[in-house]
Amino acid sequence: MSKPPTILVFDSGLGGLTVLREIVMARPDAAYTYVADDAFFPYGHHTEDEIVARVVPLIGTLIARHQPDLVVIACNTASTLVMDHLRKAYSVPFVGTVPAIKPACASSRTKRVSVLGTRGTVKREYTKKLIADFAQGCEVTLVGAGNLAALAETALRGEAVSDGAVLAEIAPCFVDGDPRTDTVVLACTHYPLLLEQIRRIAPWPVDWIDPAPAIARRVENLLGHSATENIPSPAKFLFTSGNSPSPAFAMALRPFFGAQALDHA
Repeated sequence: MSKPPTILVFDSGLGGLTVLREIVMARPDAAYTYVADDAFFPYGHHTEDEIVARVVPLIGTLIARHQPDLVVIACNTASTLVMDHLRKAYSVPFVGTVPAIKPACASSRTKRVSVLGTRGTVKREYTKKLIADFAQGCEVTLVGAGNLAALAETALRGEAVSDGAVLAEIAPCFVDGDPRTDTVVLACTHYPLLLEQIRRIAPWPVDWIDPAPAIARRVENLLGHSATENIPSPAKFLFTSGNSPSPAFAMALRPFFGAQALDHA
C-alpha cells in the first residue's frame, strides 16, 4: 500500500482553512500541516518586496522541517507575488490561489462581475492581466476590502461581527443598473468564512465564486485519488508567532480538518 502524501497548506492567517477543508475532502488520507503566518498578518499592510522577502525563505524553512510532498499557498496576495520565486527555489510541487476571474466571467449572465479582494490583490498587475485575458466581454469591478479578512478571523474565533461592518466592505461589489452585478469573485480565502452572513445581507442575490473546490481538484490531479481510507497521523496546526490556539478556538478549527485529529503543538 502506497504511503499517503504529506500536504503543507500555508496562508497569511486563517483564510486558507477554507481551502484546506476542500482538499481534505478530496484526500482524507493525506497528512496535513497548516501554517498561519500570524506574525506577519495581514499581508495587505506590507509592500510587495516585503512579502516576497518574508514568504520565500519561510516556505523553505517549512519544507525542510515538514518534508511535504506538495505545498498549497492558500493566499491570493502571496500567490500573485511569490509563486515564480518558489518554483525556482524549491523542487516541491506548488499549487497557488489566484482570483477566479475566468470561470466567473464565463458563467455571468449579465456580464457584470465584481472581484472582492484585499487592496493589495485588486491593485496588482497580475489581477489586471487576468481581467485582460479572461473578461470575455464582461465589465469587471475591482473592490479592495480593507477590513474583511480581519473580520473573518474575528468571526472564526467566535466573536460577533456586525452586519453593518461586513456590508460596508461588500457594498461596492453591487453595481446597480441595467444590467447589474450577478457574480462576485471571492479573491481572498478568508471571505468564505463569512459567506453565510454575506449572502444574508447582500443587497440582492449573486453567485459567489469560491476558488477552493478548484484548488482541491488541482491537488488531486497532481497527487492522484486517495488510495486508502486509513486516517494518517494527526494534522498539525501552527502559528508562525509560536502561539497556541485556546481550547475553544481549537474546537472551532476541528471541522476544517475533517475526521483527522488535530495537533496544535
